[in-house]
Amino acid sequence: MSIIEKNGLKISSSLYKFINNEAIPETNIDPDDFWSKFSNVVHELSPINKVLIKKREAIQGKIDDWHLSNKGKEFDKSAYIKFLKSINYLIDEGEDFSIETSDIDEEISSIAGPQLVVPVDNARYSLNAANARWGSLYNALYGTDVIPGEIGKTHNIDRAKKVINYVRKFLDENFPLVNGSWDEVSKILIEDDELIFSNEKSSDKLKNNDQFIGYNGEKISPSSILIKNNNLHIDIIIDPNHMVGKLDKASIADIIVESAVSTIVDNEDSVAAVDSEDKVKCYRNWLGLMKGDLTARVEKDGKTFTRKLNPNRNYISKKDKKISLHGRALLLNRNVGHLMTNPAIKLKDGSEIPEGILDAFVSNLCSLHDLKSKNNSRTGSVYIVKPKMHGPEEVAFTNTLFEKVEMTLGMKKYSIKVGIMDEERRTTVNLKECIRKVKNRIVFINTGFLDRTGDEMHTSFESGPMIFKGEMKKSKWLNTYEDWNVDIGLRCGFSGKAQIGKGMWAMPDRMSDMMDQKISHPKSGANCAWVPSPTAATLHSLHYHKVNVFNQQSKLKSRATAKVDDILEIPKADRPNWATEDINRELENNAQGILGYVVRWIDQGVGCSKVPDINNVGLMEDRATLRISSQHIANWLHHGICNKDQITKVMKKMAKIVDEQNKNDPNYKKMSENFENSIAFKTACDLIFKGRVQPSGYTEPLLHKKRLEKKVSH
Repeated sequence: MSIIEKNGLKISSSLYKFINNEAIPETNIDPDDFWSKFSNVVHELSPINKVLIKKREAIQGKIDDWHLSNKGKEFDKSAYIKFLKSINYLIDEGEDFSIETSDIDEEISSIAGPQLVVPVDNARYSLNAANARWGSLYNALYGTDVIPGEIGKTHNIDRAKKVINYVRKFLDENFPLVNGSWDEVSKILIEDDELIFSNEKSSDKLKNNDQFIGYNGEKISPSSILIKNNNLHIDIIIDPNHMVGKLDKASIADIIVESAVSTIVDNEDSVAAVDSEDKVKCYRNWLGLMKGDLTARVEKDGKTFTRKLNPNRNYISKKDKKISLHGRALLLNRNVGHLMTNPAIKLKDGSEIPEGILDAFVSNLCSLHDLKSKNNSRTGSVYIVKPKMHGPEEVAFTNTLFEKVEMTLGMKKYSIKVGIMDEERRTTVNLKECIRKVKNRIVFINTGFLDRTGDEMHTSFESGPMIFKGEMKKSKWLNTYEDWNVDIGLRCGFSGKAQIGKGMWAMPDRMSDMMDQKISHPKSGANCAWVPSPTAATLHSLHYHKVNVFNQQSKLKSRATAKVDDILEIPKADRPNWATEDINRELENNAQGILGYVVRWIDQGVGCSKVPDINNVGLMEDRATLRISSQHIANWLHHGICNKDQITKVMKKMAKIVDEQNKNDPNYKKMSENFENSIAFKTACDLIFKGRVQPSGYTEPLLHKKRLEKKVSH
């Protein structure tokens, strides 16, 4: 790796050139001044970062010792809580307060809707996610199992009619007419600022004409009609010459719905970025999104074209004024957490730069371009989601880091906003105090079942064997945690200001199940919830028409706040006398997910994959799912539920199945051809057999080490 020495830093030349030649130009920043200030901040904050990581280890050691000293005794929760307070794991809650964040875009403050998470290292996926602000409801229904029957590649008129009927019912429920049904409409026009729906016998109007926002075309024969419900827009496309419009009595050719209102562009769990080459690729794509000039060459159906960011959508209001609606999702950038370092820059003492510090500087440097153009944030804000923080002290460190970035880059104070991922136990139980530390920056909190469960298991590793992974969702701690996150957010004044989010729907091919189940998220008071694809965002958006989240939040404010004591209910199995076949089935299910994900991460640098499970159902896997699966087996191994030989046998069996599932991938290298020489297979095994000693049960240290080893071996 070519190195540039600057201000006591040894910088990868590729990163140095990217920052100087691509990121800094047009920002009014002097490169020498940047590197001087950057070096000062990095050398000031890196030692503090290291101390925080050591504190995590010290606290975990004390918790382990407490469980070991109480082994064989009946669990005394009051004594446990007293102990957690004595080591400052659980701190006293301060007086009530409301967050004071300002300059928040409406996609966060006042529009509830789906949220995408996309790996930043894939330009095509990033563009797709940014453009998923608007999606075809007809296409989403026609191409998924929400509409029963066979999904074929050729046009099926009967299926198309089922789609039309489904949408008509949705419109009747959410945009009702005064007298009749949307199904009876044969003509839509505009008279005296009102929508008129007519057929051969009569005419009708919207019960609430305020839902009518605008149109395109002529009033007597519009080409599109813009309506709105619960702050979400729907564009009804009218075209009698269209293939679908010809089928429709009202000539409706498509329904375009506002879908992914916001998107998290991810540098963390869904990417495999281990060196400067990888990091520059990530940063370059983010820079392209911020400058608005990111493109990707796409091959589809034998044709090649260039994908770019969608323009805004323009309409004429019912009062004949011009309307412009944002054409893209509001983009948030998820930086990495405090744990990992990266060899892209070495410090004066020879250590690697903390990757979270590097991310904060470079992602915000790139975002300066948007602060001028306002193509993303129209309020002059940069949105950084910060994962895997443990407690208020680490959140305060993030606040300090962002202050230093703002000063270095000449940004207005508090223009960098923060999202707290509530996925570590020490953050959950101290959530109010975590929020207090960033009360002028906070725009987002969410729950993440998988990472949170991984940390739950690792924190309580010595307490005993954990319950089956599938039983976690029914456990007291988890359900309390989900309610607690909403309760604390509402108590801190989030409603109408900041997002309260919920986790991912992990089965991208099971959209019918998603439509049945994921309405629980807006009902729970969540402004947004994660979905795995633009299609899923389009479908999930329907839930936010059916549930007014802000009304829901008003109702929830009066309920009794969830109890921390219940969150501290450890999900261990009291009598783990399970049948051998049940144990093996659990091991095989976990092993399949681990291997299917790790082999692509190590061999191909793919950080997020749709991995078939043991029943061949495709599940979205990232490092969060890997953390829970590897920690679960490691916990069972530690407590004698299974043994090393048994696990090795299962891993080899499942590796052969994973190999078979990937047989059509020309870039795939089989693990089963040589287990001893497969870096991917050995990494997957290490995640289990060394899982007990991994910091907080994280998978990154082993994955990064082995991916670098794989890259060198090439």
